[in-house]
Amino acid sequence: MNKPRIGVIGIPGKWSTEVLADRLEALTGFRAVIDMAQVELRLDTNQVMYKDLDLAQLDGVIVKKISQVYAPAAEDRVLMVSHLERLGVPVFSSADAIGGLINRLSGTLALQQGGVPMPKTRITECPEQAFATLQAFGSIVLKPLYSTKARGMMMLTADQPEAELRAALKAYREDNDLYYIQQTVNLDGRDLGMVFVAGEYYCTYARVGNKDSWNTTIHSGGHYEKFEPSDELIELGRKAQACFNLSFTTVDIALTDQGPVVFEVSAFGGFKGALEGCGLDAAQAYAEHVVASVTKGAAQ
Repeated sequence: MNKPRIGVIGIPGKWSTEVLADRLEALTGFRAVIDMAQVELRLDTNQVMYKDLDLAQLDGVIVKKISQVYAPAAEDRVLMVSHLERLGVPVFSSADAIGGLINRLSGTLALQQGGVPMPKTRITECPEQAFATLQAFGSIVLKPLYSTKARGMMMLTADQPEAELRAALKAYREDNDLYYIQQTVNLDGRDLGMVFVAGEYYCTYARVGNKDSWNTTIHSGGHYEKFEPSDELIELGRKAQACFNLSFTTVDIALTDQGPVVFEVSAFGGFKGALEGCGLDAAQAYAEHVVASVTKGAAQ
């Protein structure tokens, strides 16, 4: 076949989206960054249009980012991508794999069912049960079902005044459908991002906090460092990412005094941690994998 035409669904102007499109263009000579906010699904003609480009005519599509933020609306976009997949366009990662990770609860349940160690987690709609869990755990993090980079999360400790805690739980419930509660773990100021390409281990970096925030995200002032994991730790990451069959992902792992635990598996893992922490071009590795997969599929 001629060099494949592979588009990138992402956020125009964002570094990870643009660098992936750059790598694909260097390999294939074709470049298309697709903003889902401007995509039209034409069921009457089986076209999926982005401006004047019919995505159904592409040889493949990479979903780098489905939305600026995780939200129920992102699941609607996943459904549109799934229709594109049913029209025969290879999608990386598949819509089914991505769809299982938009909502934090569905991702958590898949990890739990896969036997992956996680922080103690409880889910409820009831403020009284949430308060009882806080008392039992001593310290908790409340996590919205749709969020990334610790946005919207709230940390509470049982030694705070009861009235203050109940008011915080009430306010949180007003903005969220339920309480997703995890017991806090000792991160020693860092957690890990373990990168996989097509299910194969690629590298691991550490996110190191700036000591002014309870979380280690770059959004909150953290930075990346290289980390050399043990074989056992790599196998934990491999087990976690295998629950979702993603083409590219980052597994978030914490090293605690009770052993390693997995926080989450990302549907849209980034490239900056691998680049700044490990000195590796994960975007290049991912682009090469997708081009090889599309070319092989066309030849069969």
